[in-house]
Amino acid sequence: MIQPQTHLNVADNSEARELMCIRVRGASNRRYAHIGDIIVAVIKEVVPNTPLERSEVIRAVIVRTRKELKRDNGMIIRYGDNAAIVIDQ
Repeated sequence: MIQPQTHLNVADNSEARELMCIRVRGASNRRYAHIGDIIVAVIKEVVPNTPLERSEVIRAVIVRTRKELKRDNGMIIRYGDNAAIVIDQ
């Protein structure tokens, strides 16, 4: 479960290293995001000499969460960290 103020690792090659969720997209009062949901995030840490900047607001898709996800067939999936992929507007 990802909520505002949650820090996430970046799982792609967009040169950002860490994000912080500031809003969960969807209904106006939606509290948590799960795998596959879109969030609005701010970049907290970047690789030096890249086009991305700290404090830039972007959108991202959640790809890994520490909170376990139970599938319909009974399998439980849990990852070691929270991670997202940066997407275009």
